[in-house]
Amino acid sequence: MDQQKLRSLVFEKTGVRIDIDDPVFALVALNEAVLEEAVERHVALIDAASLELAQQARLAGGLAPLQAGSHKAAVLDATNEPAAAAEPPATPSAYAPAPAAGAVRPIATQSPAITPRELRLLAAAAGVSVLSALLVLGGQAAFFKPAPPPAAVIQAQALTPEQTLALQNADKLNKAIQKLDPKVRTQLQAELQK
Repeated sequence: MDQQKLRSLVFEKTGVRIDIDDPVFALVALNEAVLEEAVERHVALIDAASLELAQQARLAGGLAPLQAGSHKAAVLDATNEPAAAAEPPATPSAYAPAPAAGAVRPIATQSPAITPRELRLLAAAAGVSVLSALLVLGGQAAFFKPAPPPAAVIQAQALTPEQTLALQNADKLNKAIQKLDPKVRTQLQAELQK
C-alpha cells in the first residue's frame, strides 16, 4: 500500500488533504487484510475445483485418475498436456476450505436508495435539530428581551429676548386691532393674511 499515492489520489478526487498518520490508513490496512484472506480462500476453492475438474477430464479422456497420495502423476495444464512440474502437485484435500459456520448469504448487488436504518437516523437528526432550534429561540426570548424605546420627552426651550419682544408686540397689535372699526378691522386682517 503506497500511502503517498493514496494521499494524492484522495486529494485529486475530493480536495481533502489527509496525513500519513490519519486513522483512515488503518482502515485501508484492515480492508487489505480482510480482502487478502477472502482472496486466499477463493483461490483455494478455485484450485480445488480445478483439480477436481482435471480429475474428471482425465477420467473422460481415458487416463487413469490421480492417486491421492501419488506425487508422480502428471498434471494437465490448459492444453491437456502433461506439464513438467518443479514441485509436486497439490491434492484436492490440501485445498479444502474450512466449513462455513452457518448458511452463506449471497452478496447483495443492489441496495435501496435509503434504508430503514437511514430513515430512522434522518428522523432522529431532524428531531434533534428542531429541539435545538426551539431551545435556542426559547433562550433568546427568556434572556434577551429588548429594552423598550425611550419615551419622547419634549422640553420647552427658553425663548430668546427677540422672540419675547415679538410676542409682546403681537399682543399689543391684537388689542389695537380689536379697538378698530369693524370695517377697517376686516380690511386690515385681510391684508395681514396675504
